[in-house]
Amino acid sequence: MTVSPSARAVQQYATTAANLTARMALHTYRTNPEDWFTFVAARLPAGGDVLEVGAGTGALWSRVDRGGMRLTLTDFSPVMCERLRAVDGATVLQCDAAELPFPAASFDTLIANHMLYHLDDPRAALAGFARVLRPGGRILVAVNGRDHHTEITALGPAIGRPDLVLSAARHDVTAETVPLWMADHFDAVTTERYPGAIEVPSPEPVLAFLASIAAEPLTAAEEAAARKLIEARIAADGVFHIRRHTVLISAVRP
Repeated sequence: MTVSPSARAVQQYATTAANLTARMALHTYRTNPEDWFTFVAARLPAGGDVLEVGAGTGALWSRVDRGGMRLTLTDFSPVMCERLRAVDGATVLQCDAAELPFPAASFDTLIANHMLYHLDDPRAALAGFARVLRPGGRILVAVNGRDHHTEITALGPAIGRPDLVLSAARHDVTAETVPLWMADHFDAVTTERYPGAIEVPSPEPVLAFLASIAAEPLTAAEEAAARKLIEARIAADGVFHIRRHTVLISAVRP
């Protein structure tokens, strides 16, 4: 049965932050000494009205010197919103990213960090993002390329679990497509790739990642098969190497 991206997001995030936390943990094995959130933080403005849509655990804001920012954080998940309320000074609102409850031209900056995948109509959402930005306002959108995490994606079919993908109903939200979609609503669209890969020295973090994206838990046999494949790669290469193709797309509201 096909599951919509929004329904999959409810399964993943509505009642727990554990799945997202497990996936973020994999990235502690990055080869780039600068973590992703610090990379994004360095590209944020010094002040103004700032909105993060689908803010998740709020991890970005531990890396930001907010200065004169007036920060608003949203997420559809009540569990995530509870985490976001720990971000000092932020206004937190539980809402649907596809129907932002803000007047037009409310914000100077909007951040959509790895969340477009979870929307049933991401192109319509981009129009909504443009609506709430002021003229001259800036948007930052993070997505992955089609070859991102190829080595992990290959594990599911190899153990008889082709469902082990984060989005069970893909609509081609990728580094290759999203800049073109953004050009319909924004000017000066630019894409910057975050450098580096992931190199994991043991099977456990990879298995935890697989468990976090599984709609149904892995059986003991499936987990053993995945472990065997991961261990074989580590024995051959010294690490389980995972490709990372993540980009930050920035643009300006006309």
